[in-house]
Amino acid sequence: MINAVGREIPEEVLKATGKEPFKGVYAYDNYEYTKAAPTVRTLNDPTRSKLVENIHDALVKCGIKDGMVLSFHHHFREGDYVVNMVMEEVHKMGIKDITICASSLGKAHDPIVPYIEDGTITGIQSSGVRGKIGEAISTGRLKNLAIMRSHGGRVRAIESGEVHIDIAFIGAPTCDEYGNMRANGGKSDCGVLSYAMVDAQYADKVVAVTDCLVPFPNIPASISMVDVDYVCIVDEIGNPAKIATGAAKPTTDVRKIMMADYCTKFVVNTPYFKEGFSYQTGVGGASIASTISLGKIMEERGIHMGLGLGGITTPMCELLAKGLVNKLVDTQDFDQGAIESIKTNPNHFEISASEYANPFNKGAYVNKLDFVILASLEVDVNFNCNVVVGSDGMITGAQGGHPDTAAGAKCTIVIAPLLQGRIPAICTNVTTVTTPGESVDVVITDYGIAINPRRQDLIECMKDVDLPFCTIEELRDKAYAMVGTPDPVQFDDRIVGIIEARDGTIIDVVRKIKDYEFTTDVE
Repeated sequence: MINAVGREIPEEVLKATGKEPFKGVYAYDNYEYTKAAPTVRTLNDPTRSKLVENIHDALVKCGIKDGMVLSFHHHFREGDYVVNMVMEEVHKMGIKDITICASSLGKAHDPIVPYIEDGTITGIQSSGVRGKIGEAISTGRLKNLAIMRSHGGRVRAIESGEVHIDIAFIGAPTCDEYGNMRANGGKSDCGVLSYAMVDAQYADKVVAVTDCLVPFPNIPASISMVDVDYVCIVDEIGNPAKIATGAAKPTTDVRKIMMADYCTKFVVNTPYFKEGFSYQTGVGGASIASTISLGKIMEERGIHMGLGLGGITTPMCELLAKGLVNKLVDTQDFDQGAIESIKTNPNHFEISASEYANPFNKGAYVNKLDFVILASLEVDVNFNCNVVVGSDGMITGAQGGHPDTAAGAKCTIVIAPLLQGRIPAICTNVTTVTTPGESVDVVITDYGIAINPRRQDLIECMKDVDLPFCTIEELRDKAYAMVGTPDPVQFDDRIVGIIEARDGTIIDVVRKIKDYEFTTDVE
């Protein structure tokens, strides 16, 4: 069946998953449903302790068995230790057929790949994956379909009951003996615990994993004791120094700085750039640079940002400290500056992922965005974006809040270089659609800027602005002229994963790469 972005979703996939093909960004507006009800195990004997000796003890007390769904959060990004330590113990216990439902997985989790090979792990549901796990899925090692969801889509799936979590393991920088968790105060600060809040509320069993037990009560708690079954103390839950790795770093790349300057000039010439505007950036180098350059214009013109949203970086915190931003609402801290800011600045607030981006609640923060600045691996001539699957067919990224913020913002700007190495980032058809072009307004490259023809209002307000405007087809043609038309990726017929739209429909599928030599060797 052909969906609303022109992708064929095989009938057997629709039948196997019980899902529908993507119908459009706002197809489920005003939809009514009943939320799932969590299972609660009462504790009214005040002498019963929640403390367990180790991860093994926690698994036993939680009734671990074959076929369960275990969940994790990724606030430590490439510094996370919790996933590996839990799955190592699950493997030692001989448990099989586990599905991991994580807010995201990265290269830090390469050590669990052998557990995919031996059947310990047979399902993965995540915003995305990088490293060896992505390679294992792309080459058909995972038994079941991998399911990739946006941050808002993950919360929707859990709250609606589509996903049922048996045991949630939540890495907590500080925790008391009764399970009150905070994201800071210990040796492993991570800023916020936004993505784990829904896990705590809906999982059958919840285990707080901490390396810093503090006196009761550990308040104000990010996650309350009322949702926690057990508390497990370990040596280390993560390395905060590795949070700001990969994409989450400022750039010195001249091309990216130029694109950031283009972006800022575009933003300030729209009608949305006015006192009290709302704004979010991704964590790509150009996106972070655009925040810095925009801050200079705000200061010059005396314009204040009313709301900064989403994953937070140091440049946004610096604008807050200067008084150029009224409030930051935060779902993830991408560097140490952001982690320190939320501990000290009273106008920097932690929110849940549901408040942030859930399309199935009564109104998420993303719906109030004026601007969102995003990156993309590929953009096609229909403005569809791909942020999960590389142009070589390998799963190598994450949806994150990309589709959520694009759908909510008044002006969605995607920054991408014309070429990623020798590969065109602007192309005829993206390898895999993760964010529909319906919700993408502007594409900024180092060789020109294209405005979606749907947005004639933006085209009109830019007619006298000195920026290198062109069509998206012209950008594609420039890229192809420089490196040639790329050969299509060779896939097998087997489908190894699905890309969910934020409403739970299928926007695209991921097929197995042909003739790829896979190794489980981990660095």
